[in-house]
Amino acid sequence: MDKRLEILLVEDDKAACEEFIREIDNNPDDFHLIGLTNNSTRAFQYVTESSPDAIILDLELHHGGGDGLELLKRMKEAQLSRIPFVLVTTNNISAVTHEIARELGADFIMTKNQENYCAKSVLEFLKLTKSVILNRRKQTPSGGYVETPTQAAKRLQRRICLELDRVGVSPKSVGYAYLIEAITMTVKEPTQHICEKIGDLHRKTATSVERAMQNAINRAWSTSDIDELLKHYTARIKSEKGVPTITEFIYFYAQKIKNDL
Repeated sequence: MDKRLEILLVEDDKAACEEFIREIDNNPDDFHLIGLTNNSTRAFQYVTESSPDAIILDLELHHGGGDGLELLKRMKEAQLSRIPFVLVTTNNISAVTHEIARELGADFIMTKNQENYCAKSVLEFLKLTKSVILNRRKQTPSGGYVETPTQAAKRLQRRICLELDRVGVSPKSVGYAYLIEAITMTVKEPTQHICEKIGDLHRKTATSVERAMQNAINRAWSTSDIDELLKHYTARIKSEKGVPTITEFIYFYAQKIKNDL
């Protein structure tokens, strides 16, 4: 299982968003930001489409759309198969408002005017409750499995994108999308002639698919910081060029991700 918490941030204060992003980036082994919005309707879409582990929810969205209570109400009415941990942040100190938020499903409330409130303290709290939050991946309220096949596929794709981003494979390159498909296929079942199969899906030749994937890898190895590459790509590179071959690259990440599933 991937041990990072997948976070949805619902916040309308630009400075606060930047602070959260900075702190999440400083803790890549603990957190992964899957979405950021200041709109409760868009937040609900993130919840249903991406199934975050935890939501950091600003109760007041004065510069966005809707509000946090509206999102909590929609989530409760939707009877989600997997319920994210909801940490509410708010300037509102009304006990009545807090009670309503709890009744609608908020797990914890932090007031923004309390001493030492900051993005770091919010994330430190989530880190302390990490094992409890991750356990929600395994069980629904009735004790069954959590994810639908569609949710599992999206989670796998997000994980692959994260790994490619870490070594600097550019999302703008054609090979980026091909590598995602190739690693996804290999996670499910090792596949021969993978370039041909991807080519058939896109009406491209196997040679053009292979070239695009290798170019994407080569570009990452020529432009990324060497320390970052060594940190995240730990397989032995057999090529004399000092760059992973397509097969080495695909199988390394397929196995790495498989071990975490």
